[in-house]
Amino acid sequence: MIVSPSYWSNGIIEFSKKSYFHWFEVITRLIAGLVFVSYNQTTSYPQLILTIGYLLIAVGIGLIIIGSIKHRQFAIWSARKFKSTFRSAGFGSFIFGGFLIYISTIGVISN
Repeated sequence: MIVSPSYWSNGIIEFSKKSYFHWFEVITRLIAGLVFVSYNQTTSYPQLILTIGYLLIAVGIGLIIIGSIKHRQFAIWSARKFKSTFRSAGFGSFIFGGFLIYISTIGVISN
């Protein structure tokens, strides 16, 4: 996303056309949410991780409720609409990913 926002935007649009797109997104969000909820106490910021976990679970359930057609429409719309913010979102995601790694490993060890 940082290097080529257009590539990622196009990739999201193409991925949304796959038959397995909707359920892949639902299942990965639910699994990630369950992992965050299950292991929140092993991090330096358990309440934050618990909140993120519940948010991911809620999004997964929300995706089931809205259905694959609306989910696909939203994915295409947002990939086009927010392409100009992909680079900064990529930087933010990179920094947040580093923070997650830190609080789940290094931050816990040093405390």
